[in-house]
Amino acid sequence: MGRDIAAGTGVPHEDESKAARDEATRSDPIPNAEFERPTFVVGLGASAGGLEALERFFQNVPLDTGWAFVVVQHLSPDFKSLMDELLARRTKLPIHRVEDGMAVAANSIYLIPAQKNMVLSGGKLLLTDQDKSDTLKLPIDMFFRSLAQDLGPHAIGIVLSGTGSDGSRGVRELHKAGGLVVVQDKESAAFDGMPRSAADTGLADIVDCPERLPARILRFIEDPAAAALEVDEAPEPENEMSVILGLLRNRCHIDFSVYKPSTVGRRIDRRINLARCQDIEAYIRRLHDDPSEVDALFRDILVEVTQFFRDTKAFHHLEQEVIPRLVEQTRSQDGIRVWTPGCATGQEAYSLAILFRECMRQRKKSLDVKIFASDVHQQSLEVGSTGVYDERSVAGIRPRWLQRYFVNEGEKYSVTQELRQMVIFAPHDVTRDPPFTKLDLISCRNLLIYLLPSTQRKVLSLFHFALKTGGVLFLGPSETVADLEPEFEVINSR
Repeated sequence: MGRDIAAGTGVPHEDESKAARDEATRSDPIPNAEFERPTFVVGLGASAGGLEALERFFQNVPLDTGWAFVVVQHLSPDFKSLMDELLARRTKLPIHRVEDGMAVAANSIYLIPAQKNMVLSGGKLLLTDQDKSDTLKLPIDMFFRSLAQDLGPHAIGIVLSGTGSDGSRGVRELHKAGGLVVVQDKESAAFDGMPRSAADTGLADIVDCPERLPARILRFIEDPAAAALEVDEAPEPENEMSVILGLLRNRCHIDFSVYKPSTVGRRIDRRINLARCQDIEAYIRRLHDDPSEVDALFRDILVEVTQFFRDTKAFHHLEQEVIPRLVEQTRSQDGIRVWTPGCATGQEAYSLAILFRECMRQRKKSLDVKIFASDVHQQSLEVGSTGVYDERSVAGIRPRWLQRYFVNEGEKYSVTQELRQMVIFAPHDVTRDPPFTKLDLISCRNLLIYLLPSTQRKVLSLFHFALKTGGVLFLGPSETVADLEPEFEVINSR
């Protein structure tokens, strides 16, 4: 049997000519011929001491992330900002002073003008005059809120050095929309008011010094499961944790004691903050009194980071090597069986269905391909069964595949009946239920990393049993088969 493990790669810096550096401080919109939409928009909020933090941050940003960076800083109306010139010494990325209606492009930096509020709408930066009578100006909160509304999970908010609490309300909106919340650690901030307020929300996905943030964000986007392990938090006291796990087990019929305590502990901390409970004892009382909070904690523990063709290099290997071999060696009367445990809302299962369908189409071969998509979360399964996704969700699908396998219904896209018939959604707990069997391929990416080592070994043994001889196990970039190595042959370890 074989396994295929794919991993993300870093993004190198590139050289740029002096002419391009001179171009960095222009303020005119980018010509359409050069315009590239960003994959993520990064909002950076800063105030007192923020320039130093921004310099340290941008000095470590690769030139081709595909992101757009929008800086929202508290600026004095009586002081001419030299930020564009100062940042140009630290980065070769183009720097633009924002004009009303300017569209954000990939690999570019945008600076808010003084005495202006700014929002992002439809991929464009819109400016309005600040109300001079308003003594409490919160431009960072305003921008973060618009960023969350416009981009959802493709939004990143970073709170850097500054006094006050601007940004702390905005990060709540970002988190609610599925965006990434990043905070400068208090020890490295010249003024820790803003970072402290943002961190105190309990919603920060990453907390670190400015120079380390770009690499941390890249790793988080490529592999959130592995990035989460970089934060080594102590678990809650065992007796309190046991009470909470018991409540979850009784209501949701899932035993989270097989998950790593640090994983569960982080989610409990987050829910304590969201529920505005003073401490864990108060939160336990809340769980006893409010079953809906138990449901909310259950959903929060089940981290759903999924998208179509997530980790393009890994799926490219499947497309070019694994799936063609399976299709070519399978007889028409036998069919192909695939299992995606922990399928969440189904994007990975449909991604595999597209690759199999394309491979069969190119080879003019018809096979019965069944993809079993399982999860413990019933609501996620219902989303996958419906097969309807918004525009943002399908953005990473190749245009010809989007046209061939999806039906555009206004702002939504639904999978075609041809694709839907290939995928069977079913409730299943991989830690305790019997596995599907006689499988040609198991795609279990970024699930094992949340489980205790003993549970990982149990699940991997089930996978080994479930696969046919020569079947393929497709794991996440931070996952291995551990001491079952002799039972598997590595066919790709990228």
